[in-house]
Amino acid sequence: MSRGKGDGDQKKRLVTWIVVLGIICGCVYLYSRNSGTSALEYGSKSLRKLGSSYLGGDDDGDEASSKSGEEVQGDVTLKSIPVCDDRHSELIPCLDRNLIYQTRLKLDLSLMEHYERHCPVPERRFNCLIPPPPGYKVPIKWPKSRDEVWKVNIPHTHLANEKSDQNWMVVKGNKISFPGGGTHFHYGADKYIASIANMLNFSNNILNNEGRLRTVLDVGCGVASFGGYLLSSDIISMSLAPNDVHQNQIQFALERGIPAYLGVLGTKRLPYPSRSFEFAHCSRCRIDWLQRDGILLLELDRLLRPGGYFAYSSPEAYAQDEEDLRIWREMSALVERMCWKIAVKRNQTVIWVKPLTNDCYMEREPGTQPPLCKSDDDPDAVWGVPMKACITPYSDQQHKAKGTGLAPWPARLTTPPPRLADFGYSAEMFEKDTEVWQHRVENYWNLLSPKIQPDTLRNLMDMKANLGSFAAALKSKDVWVMNVVPEDGPNTLKIIYDRGLMGSVHSWCESYSTYPRTYDLLHAWTVFSDIAKKDCSAVDLLIEMDRILRPTGFIIIRDNPSVVEFVKKHMSALHWEAVATGDAEENEQGGDELVFIVQKKMWLTSKSFSVTE
Repeated sequence: MSRGKGDGDQKKRLVTWIVVLGIICGCVYLYSRNSGTSALEYGSKSLRKLGSSYLGGDDDGDEASSKSGEEVQGDVTLKSIPVCDDRHSELIPCLDRNLIYQTRLKLDLSLMEHYERHCPVPERRFNCLIPPPPGYKVPIKWPKSRDEVWKVNIPHTHLANEKSDQNWMVVKGNKISFPGGGTHFHYGADKYIASIANMLNFSNNILNNEGRLRTVLDVGCGVASFGGYLLSSDIISMSLAPNDVHQNQIQFALERGIPAYLGVLGTKRLPYPSRSFEFAHCSRCRIDWLQRDGILLLELDRLLRPGGYFAYSSPEAYAQDEEDLRIWREMSALVERMCWKIAVKRNQTVIWVKPLTNDCYMEREPGTQPPLCKSDDDPDAVWGVPMKACITPYSDQQHKAKGTGLAPWPARLTTPPPRLADFGYSAEMFEKDTEVWQHRVENYWNLLSPKIQPDTLRNLMDMKANLGSFAAALKSKDVWVMNVVPEDGPNTLKIIYDRGLMGSVHSWCESYSTYPRTYDLLHAWTVFSDIAKKDCSAVDLLIEMDRILRPTGFIIIRDNPSVVEFVKKHMSALHWEAVATGDAEENEQGGDELVFIVQKKMWLTSKSFSVTE
C-alpha cells in the first residue's frame, strides 16, 4: 500500500512540473511577441547604413542590410525605429552606470571616474526612441516651473525625504514643489544670495554688482535653487552636479527651467574654456579640494576670470573640531600659494578672490607648488583633456589689462570682447554676425508663431553656436540657451561666455550629457552637414535629438536641401511632424540653405505606440 501511494505522488509531482514548465514557456513566448517594438535594441549597423549613405558617407555594407527596418510609401522612405523598454525612460547613454558594469571598465572610484563620460561603442548603442514615463505631462511653464513641477514627469521623491529638513523639495499631491532651500541655506536661496552680496559690499545687496558679475559656476548644485534664484538678478549660473546618489538633481533643475549640466570634478577638464566665470560657488558640495595636489581647486582657478570669486560654505570654514581645522589650515595654505586672497569671511562662508595679474605668480619662491602651467598648455582645450595640477597664468595682453576688459551686462552681449582677436575676428565681423542672426531668429519666430505662445519655450539648445549670436538675438525672450561648440572646430565658446552667455564643448558623434526630455527647442545649423564629413551616424544623431527634446518641442534645422530631405524620410518613424519650411538662402560657400521646422508629437507607450493629442 505504501509503495502504491508513493508512485501516485510521483505521478502528481511530474504532472505539476509539466504544467509549470508549460506556463513558463507560454509566458516567454508571449513576452517575446509583445516586446518586439519596445525591447532594448543593441547595434546600429542598419540604422547607420541609411544615414551615412544618404548624406554621402561610405557605403561598405550589403544592400539587404540597408533595407532592414524600412517601409516605402510613395517616394518617401520611412525608417521603422523601435521604442526602448519603459525602464530606460531616463537613459543617458554616456553616463550609464549599467554600461560600466556590463563592460567591466576598470575605474578609480575615489577619483569619480565612474561619474565621467563613458560612451558605448556603436555596437552597444540603443537604437530606439526613449519613451516618456507613464502619465507624462507637458511641463509647467516658466516662471511657475521654478517653484513646482509635475511629479509624474520625474517620479522620484527620495530627495524630498532625504533632504526634508533642508527644504530642497516637498511632495504636494501631484506636484513637487521647491521652497528654495539648500543644505546650507534652509531658509531660502534668495536670502543667502543677498547675504553674499552684502559680504562683498555690492550695492543694494544685489550680487550682479551693477552688471559686472554675470556668469556663475555652481558646483554640487543640488536641485539648482541657487542658480534659479540668481536669474532674477540678471545672473546666469551653470549648475553642475554628477549623476550620483542624488541622481535626479540635474533632471529636476532642467525640468524647473534652470540652466544645468551633468558633470563632475573628476579627472577630466570640465567642458568650458578658461576664464569663463566671474564667480564659483560650493555650498556643502562635499568635494575633497586637497586631493592630488589641489588639482580640483586648480581646475576652478582655470575657469575663473581675473578677479573672480570663489564662495565656499562648508564646516571647514567655521568648525573647530580637529579634522576640520586641519583641512582649513591646509586649504588656506594651498590657495595662498595659488595667489588667492580672502575677500571676506563671515560666519560659515569664506569668499576668496583670484588675482588680476601675474605679479603674484612671478613673486613666488622658486619651486613653489603648485607650479605654473607650461607655455605650450592650451587652457581652452577641454574635450577629453585631463586636468592638470598647475596654475594657468594670464597672457601678456590680459596681464597688462588688469582684468577682463568686458563691458557690464547687458551691454556685454553686443560689445565685441577682447578675445575676438584670438580668432582673427574683427569688431565688424562680430557686429555683422550679430545682425545676421537677429534677422534669422526673427524669421524663425515668424514661422513658429502659429504654434507657440510667449511661455511655450524655456530651455533652448544651439547645437552649433559659433559666436553665440542665435542666443544673443533671444535676449527679449524669457528663455535661456545652452550654446554648444563642436570639439573639433574653433573654440569660440570663450567668446560666448565673454558675451555673458553659457554653453559647453561637445561632439555630436556622441550623446549629450543631459537627461531625456530636457529641451524645448533645438537649433541645428549645418550640424548634419558636419556629421556627414565624419565617421559617425546621422540617424544616431536624429535619435539623440529626439531623446533630449521634450514632447511637443521643436527642432529648427538650417542646412542644405539634401539634409532636409533626409530628415523628412524619418519623420514618421520619429513621430515628428512638419511645422514650416523657410525660403532658401545662399550660404557662405555659395550653396543653398533651407530652414525646416519640425515638432515632436506627444506619444505614450503601453504594449505598443499610441500617439496622443
